[in-house]
Amino acid sequence: MNELMKNKAIPKATAKRLPLYLRYLKMLGDSEVIRIKSKEFSELVQIPSATIRRDFSHVGELGRSGYGYDVPYLIEVFSNILNTQEEKRIALIGCGNLGKALVKNNFRRNENLNIVCAFDTDPEMIGTKIDDVVIQSIDEFQQAVNKEGVTVAISTVPSQYAQNAIDVIVDSGITAILNFAPDRVTVPNNVNVQYIDMTTELQTLIYFDEKFSAKKK
Repeated sequence: MNELMKNKAIPKATAKRLPLYLRYLKMLGDSEVIRIKSKEFSELVQIPSATIRRDFSHVGELGRSGYGYDVPYLIEVFSNILNTQEEKRIALIGCGNLGKALVKNNFRRNENLNIVCAFDTDPEMIGTKIDDVVIQSIDEFQQAVNKEGVTVAISTVPSQYAQNAIDVIVDSGITAILNFAPDRVTVPNNVNVQYIDMTTELQTLIYFDEKFSAKKK
């Protein structure tokens, strides 16, 4: 990790936003955008520009007055901060089409992220395999995650069943959850839930594509 990030105490609220910033910065990079100002970035990520500047200041002196921010440099800095150096063993609940795709892909671009067990409530699925991962009954979740040393969970179950799945995860002691159901769930204060809303992501992508395609013309 470079000198910029050593001994930096990043507030929890800022740390939660860094993955979002990095995702959009990579989209900018893919669109060959070299620099961006906080106001433009604010419109893109829907976070106030003052918050963005404050978040960036916790990391270091990243921008220049009148110039803005160098996109490739920000990608490098945030990638270094968010890089997972230790293996994170992951459990997945919900083995429908999305769940199967996630297990099959299994974070191939990051060898330190590893889905090691999968669960479902469908009796016809239990005991079958997705690649080398055996689908287990949700009733076995606690025992299995303890055995496998799981610290992160992913839920892909539909919104109407999401709270039940999240409750099972929380009861196991896991405090880091990625939830693919957009509706908010109730969790204790010490549990971190990240939501993935496919509709919102697609709408954002379309907005992004139209905005920056127009700039290129």
